[in-house]
Formats: sequence, structure tokens, C-alpha cells
Amino acid sequence: MRTAYLSSAYLAPIEYYTKLTTYDRVYVEQYDHYLKQTYRNRCTIAGPNGPLPLSIPTVKPDTDKCPMKDIRISDHGNWRHLHWNAIESAYNHTPFFEYYKDDFRPFYEQRYEFLIDFNEALCRLVCSLIDIQPCIHRTNAYHTEFAPHEADFRDLIHPKKDYRTADPAFLPRPYYQVFDAKLGFLPNLSIIDLLFNMGPESVMWLE
Repeated sequence: MRTAYLSSAYLAPIEYYTKLTTYDRVYVEQYDHYLKQTYRNRCTIAGPNGPLPLSIPTVKPDTDKCPMKDIRISDHGNWRHLHWNAIESAYNHTPFFEYYKDDFRPFYEQRYEFLIDFNEALCRLVCSLIDIQPCIHRTNAYHTEFAPHEADFRDLIHPKKDYRTADPAFLPRPYYQVFDAKLGFLPNLSIIDLLFNMGPESVMWLE
């Protein structure tokens, strides 16, 4: 029973979803100390001028060592409207955006209190649309030691780390992207980049 440990992630990169298809069981960490500038509250999409990061504002916790499960989403800056507009602008001309947009839009119209709940709900939607059924649980404690069949990706899948050295098992395969002629292929973007461009065939790029 191969097991992977992952951090919670907002519309996680393709690398993250390859773990959901590769491992028999996945634990999403909820007891780690929350860190900014990670995929916990950030995703990267393909804008017309290149990679475009989108960040969810969070309520400043009372302590520097606040567990992820207690991090609340802030309403600051009208971020839901801005994120949805950015996603719509980036993917409106992709083959499958029209097909999937009504599944995603409600996430940018309703309010979630906790970031981990928002991330988890989006992840479950993506899994259902891609047609994968990963066995996902939240952790019940923070572990620092792992058995040989367990892999810890909690800090390896990170926007500031090069996957080629941090996770050499991940080998991104090029697929059609709308801005490919202008920007070239952009690897390891948010899973929605793959989904909106490749639709039901997305699973073939994850296996």
C-alpha cells in the first residue's frame, strides 16, 4: 500500500495530481504550520503573457505557528471576483472551458471559512471531472518519520522549488495549450490548465 503525504493546495499543479493517481493512499497534511507563498493558497495559470500566479488572501493568525486546518480565508481585495475573471480570461478560448466553467464558478460565488475546506472541495471536484478516485484522508497528527512505503511530498511540491531536482520522478509531458505558439509549452501549471485544454483526456497525462 504505497502512501503519499501532501500539503493542502489551491488548484494544485499537475505534479500534485500525478501523486493522486500513482499512490494507493494519500494523506493531506492539516497539522503543518501554515506558510505563505506556497501552493496552500496559490496556484499558477497560463495568462496571455506567461505564468500568472493567483493567491488567496488569508486572515492573519494569532500565532506564527498556526496549523493549516485553522487558517481562515480573508475577503480582502475582492479576490474571488479577480480570480474568476483571470481564469475566464486565460481559458475562455480553450476547448473545454465552456464545458466545465459552471462546475467551477460556484466556488467563486460562495464563501468558505477555512482554506483547507475550500482546497479540498475543489480537489474533489477536479478528481471527479478527470475521473480519478484517489483514496484521500486528512492527517490526524504531524509526522516526521515515514515507513519505506511512504513518501513525503509536503515541502517538495513548492512554487519556489524546481521539480526537476526536487521530484525527478515527475516528468511533465507536453499537451496542447492556447498560448503555445506565443509562449511555448509551460509545464506544471495548475491542474485546471490541463483540464480546460485536454478535457477527458487529462487522465492520460497524469498516469
